[in-house]
Amino acid sequence: MSLNVADIRRQFPILEQQVYKKDLVYFDNAATTQKPQVVIDVLDEYYKKYNANIHRGVHFLSSHCTDATETARKTVQDFINAKHAHEIVFTRGTTESVNLVAQSFASEFINEGDEIVVTRMEHHSNIVPWQLVCEKYGAKLKVVDIYPDGTINMDSFKAALNAKVKIVAFTHVSNTLGTINDVQAMTRLAHNQDIPVLIDGAQAVQHTHVDVQEIDADFYVFSGHKIYAPTGIGVLYGKEEWLEKLPPWQGGGEMIDQVSFEKTTFNELPFKFEAGTPNYIGAIAMGEALSYVSNNGIDAIKKHEDDLLNYATERITTVDGVRIIGEAAQKSSVLSFVIDGIHPYDIGVLLDKTGIAVRTGNHCTQPLHDWYEIPGTVRASFAMYNTKAEIDYFMDKMQQVLEMLK
Repeated sequence: MSLNVADIRRQFPILEQQVYKKDLVYFDNAATTQKPQVVIDVLDEYYKKYNANIHRGVHFLSSHCTDATETARKTVQDFINAKHAHEIVFTRGTTESVNLVAQSFASEFINEGDEIVVTRMEHHSNIVPWQLVCEKYGAKLKVVDIYPDGTINMDSFKAALNAKVKIVAFTHVSNTLGTINDVQAMTRLAHNQDIPVLIDGAQAVQHTHVDVQEIDADFYVFSGHKIYAPTGIGVLYGKEEWLEKLPPWQGGGEMIDQVSFEKTTFNELPFKFEAGTPNYIGAIAMGEALSYVSNNGIDAIKKHEDDLLNYATERITTVDGVRIIGEAAQKSSVLSFVIDGIHPYDIGVLLDKTGIAVRTGNHCTQPLHDWYEIPGTVRASFAMYNTKAEIDYFMDKMQQVLEMLK
C-alpha cells in the first residue's frame, strides 16, 4: 500500500495557507505535527454537542463522553498492542508520563546509592525527571555513551547495567539524530538483570510500528500532538504488574475510591493515575488521530518518510561545508545538520522568510550538542504530508540563504 500524498495534503487545512506570501513548507514535525480535518472535526463536535465531565454524571452527555473516552483508550491499546486497556493511562504528554513514572517509581524503589541509567541522546524530558529523583533519594544518574554516527555504544550500555541499577530509561527514536534504537535488544539486556525499562516513544509511534508486548517494555510513553492529535494529551503505557506496584502520583478526582479524614483508598487501574478532570476530549481526538494513521497504514507512512529522508540527505550532502549530525544506518525522518561558519539560527530565520519552517537550536538535547561541540543544528523533520517537491524548494532556498550568509 502506498500513500496518496496529494489527497492527504488536502486533509490538512493548515497546509493550504501561505506564510509571507509563500506556500507553507512545514518541516518542523519532530516538534509537533499538523492536524487533519477529522481530528479538528472531533474537537469541534465534542465541544459543541457533548461536552460534560466523565465518569461521574448519570446524564446523557456525561455517559456519551465516558464511553467515547474508554473507546479511545481501547484504540490506543490496539495501536501499540498493549495486553489490557487498563494499562493505558492518559496524561498531558510524554513529559508528564516520564515524570509520573519517575516520581512514583522512585518513592517505592529508589534508595541512596542506587543507580538510574539513561543515554547521551535523551531529550531533556527523559533526563531531568531522573535527575530530580536522584537528588531527592541520593541515587546516581549514569549515562550510556554513543558513537559519533549517533548510534548507542552497546558496550557502554552493557557496562552500565549492574545490581545497583533500579531502572533504565532510553528513547526509541532520537529527536535530534533520528537514530532508531534497537529497543527490543536493549530491553532484553536490562531484563536479563531484572531491571525494568522505560522507553520514550515520542518520536517513534508516528513513524514506525510499535508493539509494546513484542518489545517487552515495562513502560512506554508518547505524546498525542506528535502523532496528529491535539496538544495536552499523551499516553503512559505500563505493564499491569508495574502499575499495580506504583503508588498514585497526584490526588483528587477519579483516582479516589473512598475518602475519610483518617484514610483514603484509591481507584483501580488506570484511574489511579488520572487525577482531576482529564483531557477527555483530547483523548477522544487522539483516538481519532491514531485511527487516521492506521487507515493510511503505518508501514506506508514509514516508507514514504524514509524516501523523503534519503532524498533530502542525498541533496544536502552536495552543499559545501555541510555536516550531518546523526548518520545511523537505521534512522527516522529527521535530518539535522550544521554548515561551517554559519550559525543554525541565521539559516532558520532566513528560511522562514521563504515560507519554510525548520527547527534550529539544541532541540532540548543540550548535553548531546555539547558532546558534538556544536551550538545547535538546523533540523528538517518530515511527516506523511511532505513531498520531494518541498525538499527541492527547500534546497533551492538553502542555496540562496547560504549565498547571503557567506
